[in-house]
Amino acid sequence: MTHTDPAKLHAMRFVERNAAALARLGDMIFYYGELGMQEFRTSELLTGALERAGFEVTRNLSGFPTGFMARFGSGDPVVALHCEFDGNPGNSQVPEIAERKEIVPGAPGHCEGHNVNAAVTITAALAIQSAMKARGIPGTLKVFGAPAEEQLISRPYFVRDGHFDDVDIAFHSHILDEFKTEFGLAQLGMMSVQFTFLGMSAHSAMSPWEGKDALDAAVLMDVGMAQFREHMKPGMSAHRVFTEGGTQPNVIPARTTCWWFFRDRSPEGVRALFEQGQRVARGAAMMANCEVETSIMAGVWPVRGNETIARVIQNNIEAVGMPGWTAEEQDFARKLQQGAGKPQTGLRSSITPLTGPCEPIMASNDCGDVSWVVPMGRVWFPANIPHAAFHHWSAGAALTTSIAHKGALAGAKTLAASALDFLTSADAVKEAWKTFGAEIEGVEYKSLLPATQKPPVELNRALMERYRPLMEPHYLPGGPPEFASPDVA
Repeated sequence: MTHTDPAKLHAMRFVERNAAALARLGDMIFYYGELGMQEFRTSELLTGALERAGFEVTRNLSGFPTGFMARFGSGDPVVALHCEFDGNPGNSQVPEIAERKEIVPGAPGHCEGHNVNAAVTITAALAIQSAMKARGIPGTLKVFGAPAEEQLISRPYFVRDGHFDDVDIAFHSHILDEFKTEFGLAQLGMMSVQFTFLGMSAHSAMSPWEGKDALDAAVLMDVGMAQFREHMKPGMSAHRVFTEGGTQPNVIPARTTCWWFFRDRSPEGVRALFEQGQRVARGAAMMANCEVETSIMAGVWPVRGNETIARVIQNNIEAVGMPGWTAEEQDFARKLQQGAGKPQTGLRSSITPLTGPCEPIMASNDCGDVSWVVPMGRVWFPANIPHAAFHHWSAGAALTTSIAHKGALAGAKTLAASALDFLTSADAVKEAWKTFGAEIEGVEYKSLLPATQKPPVELNRALMERYRPLMEPHYLPGGPPEFASPDVA
C-alpha cells in the first residue's frame, strides 16, 4: 500500500479538512491543564468527539474515572491507538510568548504537549473511521484514553485487565521537535513508590525525647539512596520528592512521605532497584525508631518499538513530509530558544532518518507494557521547538501556536495512514508479529503491578480543586470543535 492508496488519501484529506477542529481540540485541552487522574473535562471532550462520530465508548476503564476505550467496527484485524492527555504541577504558561509568564501563578498546565498528543490521536481515529466507512474496510479500531501518564500509571492496568488481549497492532503518538519513529528499546522501565514513615509527635524543644521523628527517617532514606548511587549500574536512576514533611518546626513530625521513581533498562533492574530502596527505607525507619509503609503506585516496563511497524511509519512520514515553517515561526522559535538560554537554531527543516535499533532515552512512558504484549509503533510528530525541555516553561510556549497546529496535522496524517496500512493488509500484520516474536524472544512479560493494585483515584484531587476555579476564566470560549461528517469524501 503506498501513499497514493485511496483509503490513505481519504484519511489525509479528512485530517486536512478538519485542521481547524484539530487545532481547537488541542488548544482547549491546553487551557484545561488538568493533572493526572483529574482530567475530567479533557476526558469528556475526547469521548464526546468519538461518541458523536459513532464510536462505542467505555468509560471508567480499569477503575480510572477519566480512562476510556472507544471502539468502531468489528472483526480482524484489531488496531489500537492510545494516548495521554494530562498536564504537570506548576507548569502554567502563557502560550505564544517567548518568556516565562504563568496563566495562573502556581497552577498546573501543559509544558510537554499531551494536549496535542490527544488531539492528534482523536483526529487520526476519526480519519481512519471515515476511510473505513467510505472504502468498506473491515476490522476493528480501538482508541484508548490513558490518564496520568506523567505519573506513569494507567496503561499497565489496561494490559493487566486484558483490554489489549485482542489487539493485533498498537500505535502511540507523541509530540517532539522532530518528525521520526524508532525501533528497539526506546525508554526505561520504572516503578513509582511511596514510602510513608510513621513516628510519634512531641514538642521539639520541651520534650523531643518523647518523639519519634518521621522526618528523620525520610531524610535518612534520602541519604542512604544517595550513598547507593555509586553502586547503580549504568542506565539506572532514582529520584524523589517529599510530599509530607511535617507541619511546623516545634512539633516533631509523626508522619512523612517520600515518593520515589526507580528506573532501569530492564524490568528486572527496575525491581532490583526498588527492592534496594525498600531495604534502605527499612534501615532508615529502624535508625529513627519509626515504622515504614510501602505503596506501589505504578510499575511500567521499558518502551520498545517494533521494526516492521517503524518502517511502515517511516514510509508515511516521508510521504507526508516536514511542515513548511514561515519566517515568523522561525523567528518565534529563535526568540524562545534565546529566552530559555538555548542555542538559537530555529525549527528543524527535515525529517529524521530511521536508524536503529535505538538507544533508550532516560525517561519512561506507561505505554511500555503495551509494547511487550503486542507489536507497537510510535509517531513522534514535530509540534514543538528544539531545545525546549519537557516540563520547562519553554515547552509550553508554542503549544497553541501554528507550529503546534502544523506539526499536529502532520502527525495525525501519519498516524492515520500507518494504521490503515495494517487494517488493509493481513500480510503486514503477520510480518509485524514475526519480527515482534524475534525481538522479544526469551522474554516473559509479567506485570510489575501487584495483582490487587487499584488506581490511585484521589491523586491530584486537592491540587485541581484548589486551582481549577482560578483556571476556568481562561478556558477558550465556545463549545467543542465540530469535525466534518465522517461520510464526506
